[in-house]
Amino acid sequence: MDGLALCPRFEKAVTILTKRWTSLIIFQLLSGSQRFSQMQEALPVSGRLLSERLKELEHEGIVIRTVIPETPVRIEYSLSDKGLALAPVIQEIQTWSSEWITKEEVE
Repeated sequence: MDGLALCPRFEKAVTILTKRWTSLIIFQLLSGSQRFSQMQEALPVSGRLLSERLKELEHEGIVIRTVIPETPVRIEYSLSDKGLALAPVIQEIQTWSSEWITKEEVE
């Protein structure tokens, strides 16, 4: 495998995952479909920023936005297959951080 061909893809992946709140949104959606209000309640992020990140993740094919035609209309967000494929990556980061990052370092 040509290392030069991989580099732009790796850089793109890191750029997506390191954008502020993106990894935490993906982590939140690993537990299943959620409404916007559920995610906003679970994450300390403004509604505007959460909406922006969800749109970006939808554009990247990582998140699926489903409109449920009820009254009132219900919108749910879930991970696509592409998003679900990030589960091992997110879980490994969680394992690594549990082992190597102390509580004092995050306070």
